[in-house]
Amino acid sequence: MHPPDTTVKSRRRYDATTRQEQARARREAALDAAERLFLSGGYLATSPEAIAAKADVSVATVYKTYGGKAGLLRDLCARALRGAGPVPAEQRSDALRDAGTARELIDGWAQLHLEVAPRVAPLLMVLSEAAYRDPDAATLRAEIEDRRLARMAENAAALLRLDGVRGDLAHDEARDVLWLATAPELYDLLVVRRGWSVDRYGQHVTRMLLGSLL
Repeated sequence: MHPPDTTVKSRRRYDATTRQEQARARREAALDAAERLFLSGGYLATSPEAIAAKADVSVATVYKTYGGKAGLLRDLCARALRGAGPVPAEQRSDALRDAGTARELIDGWAQLHLEVAPRVAPLLMVLSEAAYRDPDAATLRAEIEDRRLARMAENAAALLRLDGVRGDLAHDEARDVLWLATAPELYDLLVVRRGWSVDRYGQHVTRMLLGSLL
């Protein structure tokens, strides 16, 4: 008997892998192009056609993959929030909840925010500006803000379980302080407008959290 011919199956596996890689490359190219254009020219002034041209993909690909500009900006924010490295920043933040003291937890959160803020804050400011005139942008902004506030509520609950927290600190106050400290507007005011270094900004956020919560 002759051994089975696996040429067709191998070729199909190779073809499928190649197509997946090509599709992934097109998605990333569209995201990269959208990020550059949103940050340089704004959300409203950037058209899907301009994004497609800069990414060297079809306009149909932009709409099919992301549904339009709001979908692109949503995925850009999600990518920025993952931070650097193979483990998403949110997962690393959750892992910090096992810290022994509130100060250790706050220090860890501040370092993660310092990693993520330069990536996501400029995008969120673009979104904030667009939300006044574009309904899709307004919906996306509300979605992201609701998620951020809910996230800070979870973080506040984790913080209050640890030693070292202010004795009179209520959950809602802790949530709101965390929410304020991670607001993109704070990064924009201090780093973009006032020219603070990212490190100085990070030190300020850490002092704000420690002074308000401990």
